[in-house]
Amino acid sequence: MNVPDDLRYSTDHEWVRTDGDRLRIGITDYAQDALGDVVFIDLPGPGMSVEAGGLLGEVESTKSVSEIYAPVAGEVVAVNVSLMDAPEQVNADPYGSGWICEIVPTDASAVEGLLDGGGYRQLTEG
Repeated sequence: MNVPDDLRYSTDHEWVRTDGDRLRIGITDYAQDALGDVVFIDLPGPGMSVEAGGLLGEVESTKSVSEIYAPVAGEVVAVNVSLMDAPEQVNADPYGSGWICEIVPTDASAVEGLLDGGGYRQLTEG
């Protein structure tokens, strides 16, 4: 399982990459593996305000439908529209081309409350 150490992680299996004042968000390698082949993603809308733990969207796979949660509070400022035509990018490259959205956080320091790579590995290896 791939767990990059330069990212932060939620206990709901979302990853966060800080990029200036924005946070890029996606689902982890662990999550995409558990889901199986992703066939559809319900993306959030730009301008949408989210609370930490609030619903961002859904991922539909050949096995199930799973909700995507906001790891921090903020406003959605960009979405990965290429996932509409190629949702399988989440399986092929969950930390790259499979990103879901970008958020400008209400409180940038909230990222520090998320798990680091070691903490996320501990969570998933149980």
